[in-house]
Amino acid sequence: MKAFVYSGYGSPDVLRYEELAEPVPGDDEVLLRVRAASVNPLDWRMMHGGPYLMRQMFGLYRRVTRQPGNKQPGVDVAGRVEAVGRNVTQLKPGDEVFGVCRGAFAEYARAPASKLVRKPLSMTFEQAAALPVAAVTALQGLRDKGLIQPGQKVLINGAAGGVGTFAVQLAKSFGAEVTGVCSAGNAELVRSIGADRVIDYALEDFTGSTERYDLIFDCVGNHTLSDYRRVLKPLGRYVCIGGKNIWTALARALYAPLLSRLVSQHFVAFIASIKTEDLQTLSELMEAGKMSPVIDRLYRLSQVPDAMRYLGQWHARGKVIITVEENK
Repeated sequence: MKAFVYSGYGSPDVLRYEELAEPVPGDDEVLLRVRAASVNPLDWRMMHGGPYLMRQMFGLYRRVTRQPGNKQPGVDVAGRVEAVGRNVTQLKPGDEVFGVCRGAFAEYARAPASKLVRKPLSMTFEQAAALPVAAVTALQGLRDKGLIQPGQKVLINGAAGGVGTFAVQLAKSFGAEVTGVCSAGNAELVRSIGADRVIDYALEDFTGSTERYDLIFDCVGNHTLSDYRRVLKPLGRYVCIGGKNIWTALARALYAPLLSRLVSQHFVAFIASIKTEDLQTLSELMEAGKMSPVIDRLYRLSQVPDAMRYLGQWHARGKVIITVEENK
């Protein structure tokens, strides 16, 4: 099978398109014929491997060689089950599924059965592959960390990105009044997916506004926590999922819980944990017409380095998808 691998950290130039043996699923795994995958900032950071502290925290290197521990990139996946391990009872060959795995940028991948759900017939493989990391992050951030409620004023900072476009739609499905922050070029997109108000960050600094929000969902991390405090209501909540600057994100993850002990507002930074019940919830929301992935660009499997370069510019509108053709 064809698959991308890498043996050192760096730019997309470290990615190599090679012929590999088809993987064999373990007892609790399935073998997938990959039909689509999506590219996340997580994939870019794992490929880039920096900073060094991040490699230690996430086990991204082998202790002796300090080379990548996972040599095949790609997490989000959608495809067809080809074979199942002996302990797998909930899935069978022929099932169309989506979820997460390691090594999704390949023609075949093995995945834990516990991290997959069946794909509805109405959902394309490309749409399904867009969901796992980004949409689950938005769902858990708003629902579990933000404790979102109907009628609340919610601000999404970075509303046009992969997570942000899901966050806008999910916040509306929860009955919130949504303000999206993005560039002027993305304003119409953000309105079209449900934002009640759009702020062009180049023209207006929302942290200097007189508006106060019940919940700020931050996909960017481009302001200080003191700035966010000013526009949060006294019992408001701030949820950060990271941002372009990894050092800022790490510092925020450490400082946010400390600040929450000192003030009436609540601050949290988190990384999502993929759960099948959340994947199922997202699938049902899509079938009900309450959410739809925003897909920016489609790339063929052989073009994964180009997709990674595009994502690394940090200006993608929604999701960047890898399509994998059926065997001829």
